[in-house]
Amino acid sequence: MNQILDAILASDTPPEDFAALPLPDSYRAMTVHKDEAEMFEGLETQDKDPRKSLHLDEVPVPELGPGEALVAVMASSVNYNSVWTSIFEPLPTFGFLERYGRLSPLTKRHDLPYHIIGSDLSGVVLRTGAGVNSWKPGDEVVAHCLSVELESADGHNDTMLDPEQRIWGFETNFGGLAEIALVKSNQLMPKPDHLTWEEAASPGLVNSTAYRQLVSRNGAGMKQGDNVLIWGASGGLGSYATQFALAGGANPICVVSSDDKAEICRKMGAEAIIDRKAEGYRFWKDEHHQDPKEWKRFGKRIRELTGGEDVDIVFEHPGRETFGASVYVTRKGGTIVTCASTSGYEHSYDNRYLWMSLKRIVGSHFANYREAWEANRLIAKGKIHPTLSKTYHLEETGQAAHDVHRNLHQGKVGVLALAPEEGLGVRNPEKRARHIDGINLFRDAEGERTGKHSRDAEGERTGKHSRDAEGERTGKHSRDAEGERTGKHSGNV
Repeated sequence: MNQILDAILASDTPPEDFAALPLPDSYRAMTVHKDEAEMFEGLETQDKDPRKSLHLDEVPVPELGPGEALVAVMASSVNYNSVWTSIFEPLPTFGFLERYGRLSPLTKRHDLPYHIIGSDLSGVVLRTGAGVNSWKPGDEVVAHCLSVELESADGHNDTMLDPEQRIWGFETNFGGLAEIALVKSNQLMPKPDHLTWEEAASPGLVNSTAYRQLVSRNGAGMKQGDNVLIWGASGGLGSYATQFALAGGANPICVVSSDDKAEICRKMGAEAIIDRKAEGYRFWKDEHHQDPKEWKRFGKRIRELTGGEDVDIVFEHPGRETFGASVYVTRKGGTIVTCASTSGYEHSYDNRYLWMSLKRIVGSHFANYREAWEANRLIAKGKIHPTLSKTYHLEETGQAAHDVHRNLHQGKVGVLALAPEEGLGVRNPEKRARHIDGINLFRDAEGERTGKHSRDAEGERTGKHSRDAEGERTGKHSRDAEGERTGKHSGNV
C-alpha cells in the first residue's frame, strides 16, 4: 500500500506506472460481521452503538470482473446508510449480499461473512476490467453509489428503475470505507480538481440524491421562484438541497434544530429559517396521534416568511415525524418529494389535504448516472460546494458513525482512508482560492461551535498545506508500517 500511496502523493506519476504497481494481497477496511448481526437485539435504535459493531479488518483484495475497476481510496465519508448497516436496521445488510450473490458466479464474490461498507470515495484508479475504455490507471476519480446490471429493458430509460439496482457499499460489498474499493466503471466520475481528497469524497451520495429529488424531472422539477421547504437544511442531505434551491432561483425555507444550524443556513444565503426546537413544534401528541393544530401553526409560520405563500415543494427525508405536517403545508397542486425516512418508515397523513388539493407525493431514491454526473459537474464548477464539517481517520469510523447516528454533526463528516492527513489532492489552487469561503463554510461553523480550529488558516486560504516536507520529498510516511503489513489493527473501533 505504501508504493501505491507514494505514487499518488507524487501527483505526476504516469498512467503506465500506476498500471505496473503491484496490487497488495490485502487491505484495511471497515466491516460489520455476519455473526454479530443480532448483537443489538432488544435495544432501542438510539441505544445501538456503531462503535461496537464496526471493525477495522485486513481483508483480501477482490477479484476484478468485466466492466469493473479497483480504486485506491484516499478518502470516503459516512452516510446514514452506513449508520443503518452498523446498527443492523431495518434489517442486517447480509440479506442484500446473499441475494446479490445468487445472481451470477461473479456476484457470488459479494456474499461474505463480513460486509465492507461505505457509499462514497475519492481516489485513484488502479486496475480496470475487460470492456472498460473510459477510465485508466492513474485517473483521479470520485464514485457515485448506483450499482446496476442493465440486462432488463426496465432500466434503460432511467437506470434507477433497473430491477437489479443496488446501492454500492450498502446492498453490495467492497465499499468505500476502506483503502481499496471495487466499483463498476459506470460509477466513476472525474474528481473536482480544486478540492482535497476528503472534500471531493463527501458530496457523492447526498449531492446526487438531492439533485434528483429536487432538481431533476424525475423528482420535484424545481423552478425559479418556487418556495421549497427543506427539513434538516444544514444536514448532510438538506445542505445540498439548500444550495440547489439558492443556485436555482428558488426560495428555501430552512428547518433546523438549533441556532448554530440556523446560522449555517444564513451563511449559505438562506433568509427564511425556522428553528423547530426553539419554536417548540410537536407534530405528535403521543406515539399514535398527530396534532393538526401544530400543522396549522407551522403553516402560519411559513406564510409569515414567504409573504403569505404556501410552499410549492417539500424536501422530505425525516419521514414519520414530519410527513403529516409536510402534506398539510404544501400548496394546492404542490409536491412532497420523499426519500430516506430517518425518523421512521411508516408515514401517516390526512389524505383529505392531499386528494382534495391535488397534491403529489413523489418517491425519490439516489440518482441515475446522468443525474449524478450533473451533480458532480456543479461541484467541479464551484456552483455547489462540499459541506464537510469534520474529518476522521479510517480507524475512527465507528466514532464518526456514532456522531451521525446521534445527530452531533453538521453537514457531512469525512473519513481519511489512504490519505495520511487532510488537505492533500488539490490540483487547481487558483480555482480553490476563488471558492474557499464556500468550501470551508461548514468547517468554520464546526470550529466556531466547538472552539476547535484544527486547520492551518493560512494554508486553507492559499491552498498551501503545511505537510511534513521531508515525508513528501522522500515518500516516507509516518504510518505504522508493521501494522499496515500485518493488519494488526482489527477489533472493535
